[in-house]
Amino acid sequence: QSQFVESGGGLVQPGGSLRLSCAASGFTLTNLAVGWFRQAPGKEREGVSCISTTGGSTNYVDSVKGRFTISRDNAKNTVYLQVNSLKPEDTATYYCAAVWNCGFGLVGTPLLKAYWGQGTQVSVSS
Repeated sequence: QSQFVESGGGLVQPGGSLRLSCAASGFTLTNLAVGWFRQAPGKEREGVSCISTTGGSTNYVDSVKGRFTISRDNAKNTVYLQVNSLKPEDTATYYCAAVWNCGFGLVGTPLLKAYWGQGTQVSVSS
């Protein structure tokens, strides 16, 4: 089954950091823009960041600008999200997906075939 496999989540204290990974399984992401999304309990899914096919363009939602950094390694078929200065409101399950409309300040819209994975849980609490 072709899908993204997310990992790297965990429980951290406020101000802590994590590096989330999103590995493409069963397909290559070379020609795909990729976005990170998150969903907290009882809330709608929110786009967090996206990266273009080459990595030359990255975009972030305002609430994470300056704290999160998205990157990709096409040779490893993997996209990363470095999350720093974590806040309790960052607590959510984080997912990645293939997207379009990544750019001009937009964080991407999932494609019809987005290769959703199972997500990785990030919990920020003291």
